[in-house]
Amino acid sequence: MSKKIIVIGGHGNVSLRLAKLLSTTYSVTSVIRDASQEKDIRDVSATPLVLSLEDSPVSDFSKAFTGHEVVYFSAGAGGKGGEERTKKVDYEGAVKVFDAIEGVDGPKPRLILVSAIDIRDPEKIPAHYNEDDIALSKKYREGMPAYIHWKYEADKNLSKRTAFKWSILRPGGLTNDPGTGTASIGRTHLTKPVSRDDVAKVLALLAEREDAAGLAIDFVGGNTPIEEGLDAFIKKGETDFLG
Repeated sequence: MSKKIIVIGGHGNVSLRLAKLLSTTYSVTSVIRDASQEKDIRDVSATPLVLSLEDSPVSDFSKAFTGHEVVYFSAGAGGKGGEERTKKVDYEGAVKVFDAIEGVDGPKPRLILVSAIDIRDPEKIPAHYNEDDIALSKKYREGMPAYIHWKYEADKNLSKRTAFKWSILRPGGLTNDPGTGTASIGRTHLTKPVSRDDVAKVLALLAEREDAAGLAIDFVGGNTPIEEGLDAFIKKGETDFLG
């Protein structure tokens, strides 16, 4: 019997790619907020489920998660609706999912959360950052302060959870270029973007990587085969999250 996986934010660009990859091996449900998106979900061989991160209660998500082995959180306001909606989706929606997993009766699914590179305590600059990284980080924080703040608050909340296993993927700038199957993983610099295809690939690989529990993984463009880089990162076992 195939593993059951559920994707929150199922109509996103990365999520659609992810569901297409996962559905060749697993039973995939994609959560969407609008029934008009159902055809796009079926087109990638996933099952649509309409639930709202903003409006549906925690209990509805707990019910949806029951019997699933993995939950992916790949939702976000996408800059629409200002800071209020960013907080509602990127922070409160994420916390709702964390609470819902804790509320599952019986075995609790593992969570794989999609965050972003450089989400951290603003007072802690990673030791490996160079001058270009620091300059880009400053620009990034000045340009998207609400997004950065609420993503950080969500990641910080998750990092304290112990009732279920979780991993965080932290991709850099995203492109729609074809995937290369290569990347730079862990203790990365900020300047090289990464294809959404490659983000979906590493997310799909994480479905079977329970040994990545408790790790936040930086992921940008690079030359190392993704499987090789992910293996090395997990074996090293050092999270990239500075909380």
